[in-house]
Amino acid sequence: MTPEQSRAARGILGWSVRDLAEKAEVGVNTVSRFENSGEAMHSTVTKMQAALEAGGVAFITSGTYQGDGGPGVRQKKLPNE
Repeated sequence: MTPEQSRAARGILGWSVRDLAEKAEVGVNTVSRFENSGEAMHSTVTKMQAALEAGGVAFITSGTYQGDGGPGVRQKKLPNE
């Protein structure tokens, strides 16, 4: 997960930095530092990504779609869609 994907995922979910920090069980400063500079331990990024995925987003890797612009994020389909 990139810092840009983290910010986009929070936007989709309507989560604040504090919301993500609480759900991922990491510090607010940790989320802010990652989203602003990309600095974080791999295990921390994994926790944040897992929390965002549990909240309802899916991460898209570069090359998923032909002619794509790189990695991204989207809202997961609801079970009845």
